Amino acid sequence: MAANNTITFYDLTMAHGATTSPFVWATKYALAHKGFTIDTVPGGFTGIMERTGGMTERLPAIVDDGKWVLDSWGIVEYLDATYPDRPMLIPHESVAALTKALDAWWWPTAVGPWMRCFCADYRDLCFEHDKEYVTTSREKMLGMKLEDMQAGREERLPQISAAIEPLRMALREHQWLGGSEPNYADYRILGPILFLASVGKVPALAEDDPLRDWIERCRDLYGGLGRHPGLMNLYGLHVPEGGPEPYMRESWRGGIYKRNTGPASTRAETEHITTKD
Repeated sequence: MAANNTITFYDLTMAHGATTSPFVWATKYALAHKGFTIDTVPGGFTGIMERTGGMTERLPAIVDDGKWVLDSWGIVEYLDATYPDRPMLIPHESVAALTKALDAWWWPTAVGPWMRCFCADYRDLCFEHDKEYVTTSREKMLGMKLEDMQAGREERLPQISAAIEPLRMALREHQWLGGSEPNYADYRILGPILFLASVGKVPALAEDDPLRDWIERCRDLYGGLGRHPGLMNLYGLHVPEGGPEPYMRESWRGGIYKRNTGPASTRAETEHITTKD
């Protein structure tokens, strides 16, 4: 297994050379987390069947000493099962359950909306030989011209940023989604952010977004894995006049974040809800 500590990794990149797929990004980080040397097979959206010898038409894919493993989640399960002596990506079953729940929230809340805001940029930045496929397939997925779908993103981007406040809340109190150290939850959420950096011709996050610290620490991991020179600036979101704040300037303290430490901590709220007008 993993001859010379090396695993072959099939990448999916844009013309500028940076990885684009969120799933492929998460897999690249998973391999680095496990301490493997990555032997990268580069390429774009077309020709995947040819590059993989007919093994798959979708990426990510890895080959571990002749064994093919497909699908981002399948790769994580394989790596942890095969190499339990190395740092675990999913150190406990609860991490798997919570990562799946977080991922299910993340995609409709941010990833899909971001993709619709940058779909024409996505096509423009891919390899020339990929453009026809990307245009045709994405317009069929979206049901309209890419330019029409991307139009008006200036209004939508601040709303998407505001909608991901739960992620900011979690990372205000924890260094990583994995707690004291990163695990696959961090990489799964980071993947779409690095996708955004691979296609975003305009910034999608505020210059002072509280997520910036976590994002930049993630990018620095494993020798700066997330710092490919082809990636674009994530920060400096323009908010139109009258638009929503891109994040909460004052931390919300409801739910699990509102702690009862005795009557002094609840008195003001109790008086508010029990005093007659």
